[in-house]
Amino acid sequence: MSESKSIGRSVRRLEDPPLLTGKGRFVADLAFPGMLEAAFVRSPHAHAAIRGIDAAAARACPGVHAVLTLGDLAPLLAQERLPLQFRTAKLPSDITPFPLAKDEVAFVGEAVAVVIARTRYIAEDAAALVAIDYEPLPAVSDCRHALAPQAPSAHRSRQSNLLIEFQQSYGDAADAFARAPRRVSVNLKQHRGGAHSIEGRGAVAVYDANEDRLTLWSSTQLAHEVRGFLMTMLRLDENQLRVVAPDVGGGFGAKFVMYPEEVTLAGACLLLRRPIKWIEDRREHFLAAIQERDQHWDLEVAFDHEGRLLAVRGEMIHDEGAYTPQGINLPYNASTALPGPYMLPAFALNVRVAETNKVATMPVRGAGYPEGAFAMERLLDRIADELHLDRAEVRRRNLVPPEKMPYVFPLKTRAGSPITLDSGDFPSYQRAALEAIDYAGFPERQRRARGSGRYLGIGIGNGIKGTGRGPFESGIVRIGRSGRVSVYTGAMPMGQGIKTALAQICAEQFGIAPGDVSVVAGDTAVIPHGQGSFASRQTATAGSAVHLAAVKVRQKALEVAAHLLEVGVADLEVRDGRIEIAGAPGSGLSLREIAEAVSGVPGYAMPGQFEPGLENMQSFLPSALTYGGGCHAVEVEVDIETCGVRILRYIVVNDSGRIINPMIVAPARRLLPRRNARK
Repeated sequence: MSESKSIGRSVRRLEDPPLLTGKGRFVADLAFPGMLEAAFVRSPHAHAAIRGIDAAAARACPGVHAVLTLGDLAPLLAQERLPLQFRTAKLPSDITPFPLAKDEVAFVGEAVAVVIARTRYIAEDAAALVAIDYEPLPAVSDCRHALAPQAPSAHRSRQSNLLIEFQQSYGDAADAFARAPRRVSVNLKQHRGGAHSIEGRGAVAVYDANEDRLTLWSSTQLAHEVRGFLMTMLRLDENQLRVVAPDVGGGFGAKFVMYPEEVTLAGACLLLRRPIKWIEDRREHFLAAIQERDQHWDLEVAFDHEGRLLAVRGEMIHDEGAYTPQGINLPYNASTALPGPYMLPAFALNVRVAETNKVATMPVRGAGYPEGAFAMERLLDRIADELHLDRAEVRRRNLVPPEKMPYVFPLKTRAGSPITLDSGDFPSYQRAALEAIDYAGFPERQRRARGSGRYLGIGIGNGIKGTGRGPFESGIVRIGRSGRVSVYTGAMPMGQGIKTALAQICAEQFGIAPGDVSVVAGDTAVIPHGQGSFASRQTATAGSAVHLAAVKVRQKALEVAAHLLEVGVADLEVRDGRIEIAGAPGSGLSLREIAEAVSGVPGYAMPGQFEPGLENMQSFLPSALTYGGGCHAVEVEVDIETCGVRILRYIVVNDSGRIINPMIVAPARRLLPRRNARK
C-alpha cells in the first residue's frame, strides 16, 4: 500500500515558479552562437500568379545572408507539398501548402520567400525590398459563392472549389418531417475566429555538423508529429532530427498543425549551416495562422406540440480556406456534434466543404463541438418561440436523462467508434446552472432594468465534449540511481498544468510528494513516441499511460525489495519513498537503494537475475471517446445604441469527472464574473 495520496489533492502547480520568476524558457528566449533571424515575404493578394521574383536589392543589404524561394529549397525536399496530417483517401493529393509558394498565391499572407539576416530588423527591411511580379487572379472569399456554378476557382489547377461532400444521418428524417405537426427553419452564419495565444508561433533551427543532426525548437503542440513531417520532407531519419518544444505560451489548436514556416526554417538551416530563429509577430498570426469556424448552416427541425424533437435535417457549408494541412476533422466533428446531449430520433445533414482564398480553418478551441452545439441551441430557441414555451423547459424535455445512459447516437467519430454518451446527468447540470444564475428571478430583473432604460438578456446552452481521443499516448516512469522519480511523456504542456497532474498520478504509487517527481515533456529525444496536446485528452491518455508505467515500476521495486529483504511482496508496503516491512517502520529500503541494487556492479551478477534498472514505458490506447457534459448560463446587458455587450453573470456547471488537482480547476472558476461557476 501507499500512505501518500496525491490524486484529488490541491497541489501548487510545479510549472509556475519558473514562469512567475521570469525563468521560463520560450522559443524567443533561445540564443545560439552565430544565430541568424528570418523574416517572411508574404503575399498581399488573395489570389495571384507569380510571374517573377527579384531579390537582388534584398540580397545586397548589409547583414543579409540569404533570400530563399521554393526553388532554393527544392534540392533538399523529398516532396514539394507538406504531408496531409490526417490522411484519408477521399481527399485530393494537392490540397496541402508548399513550404513557400510555387507559382501561385492563394491567400493574403501566404509566404513566398524568406530573408535570413543578422537581425530581424535587417531581415524585415530587406524583405520589403523583394520585388515580386504578381498577376492578380479572380478570388473567392465566401464559401457559399465558391460553390456556385460560375464561381472563380480558388486554385488554377482545379475546376471546382468543392473539396469534399459527405452526409451524416440516422433514423428516417423524411418520414419524421412528413408526420411532424410542427417545423421551423434557421439559417446560421458562424464567423471566423483565431487562436491568439499570448505567445505566437515560432521556431529555432540548429544544425550540428559533427553529429549530422538538426534540432528544431518549436512552439508546437505536437513535437513528435513535427519530427515525422520534417523527416518526410527533408529525407532525414530519427537519428538526424530532434524536435523540442520548450515552454509554450498557449496553443488552443493553432499549434497543432505543421506549418510551412517550420519546414522552410529547417531547410534554410541545412543550407546555411547556421542557427536560424523565426518568431511570429501578431500581424503574421492574423494573416497566416490557422483560424476556426466559418460555417453556414441551413437547418429545419421537426417537433411535436410539446416541443420534443422529432428530426433535424439540412445542410452545412464549411469554408476550408485555401489549403488543407490537417484534414476535414473540423466540419466532420461539427456535423456529428449537433445532437449533443439531446434525444434526437432522426438526423440528416449534408456537408459540403469549400475551398476559398483565405487562410485555412482547422480545429481551434473545441474542434467543431461548439459549432454543432450552437446550431442545436438555436433550433431549440426557435421551438420555444414557436410554442411560446420557456427555453429552459424545451431543453429539459429533450435532454437525455441519466436512466437512459449509456445513450448511443448512430453516428461515428472520425476514428470509427460509435458516439456513446457513457454517463452523466444532463438535466441536473441545467437545473444547477439555472438555480445559480437565479433564472426564475430574471423576468423581474429585466423588468426593473427596462424601467431605467437598461436592456438585459439571458441565455442558456447545453453541450458535450468528447475526451480521451486516441490513438495513444505514451509515458515512461524511471527511478534513477539517485532515487529521483522521473516521468517522460509525449504529452505537451502549454498552460494546463499537465506536468503537475502527471507528477501527482506518478507520486501516488511511491508514497512521495508530487514535487519529488520530475516531468520531462516535449522532447523527441527522451521518449520515442507521442501524440501531443489536443482534444482535451492529456490527463485521460497521458495520465493513464503514466499510471500504468508507475504501477509496473512500483511492482518491480517491491519484488526487488522482497528479494533483498528476504520477505514476500505481500509483507511490504510503500511509504514516503521507501519500501518497508509492514508494521516495522525503518526496516526497509529507500527507492535510491533499490535503484542502485538493480544498476549493476561491473563483473558481478544482477541480484535475483532482475533486468537492470527501474524503468517502464507504457502506451495507453483508448478504445473510444468518453463524453463530459455541462450547462452554461449567462446574463448580459446590451447597449442598444452601440450594441456593446457587458457580461453581468456567467455560470458554468460542468461534469469534470475525477479531478486530479482541484487547485488547477479553481482559477477557471475565478476567471468567471462574480465567481459564479461550478466545476
